Amino acid sequence: MGNKNKTVSFRVNEDAFETLQEIAEERDISLSAVFRDYVDMLVAHDGQVAVVPEHEAPEEASVDEAWPPKVEVPKSFVREHERLELEAEHLRDQLDEYKQYVTYLRERVDDENDEEVIHLEDLDGAEDEDDEPYQLG
Repeated sequence: MGNKNKTVSFRVNEDAFETLQEIAEERDISLSAVFRDYVDMLVAHDGQVAVVPEHEAPEEASVDEAWPPKVEVPKSFVREHERLELEAEHLRDQLDEYKQYVTYLRERVDDENDEEVIHLEDLDGAEDEDDEPYQLG
């Protein structure tokens, strides 16, 4: 069977609730995340968790063997990631080439604009100046 999440519900007094909310705000996480962290710690240490204020914590904190966390990643994921990185690099190169080509074309158009160019807007203005309508034959 799959690993389904279950809901745990219980009541605490108002002072404890406000303190838990403050803890959640300090850690910038939800109140549910505070409980999930505590439950995960409780389960990981087989119920042997002692909550003590920071100033009373032992000086030599035992380093958890699971730190830094290590995750095993399938080779197919690594290969796909590498393939996507190469594709992204190729696309960036293509984009640079296209940008260079656009710059080249713009410079070429600007150079050609030095010659006499008739713009459509200019033709529209010249038509307004002629009062005679064009007549067919």
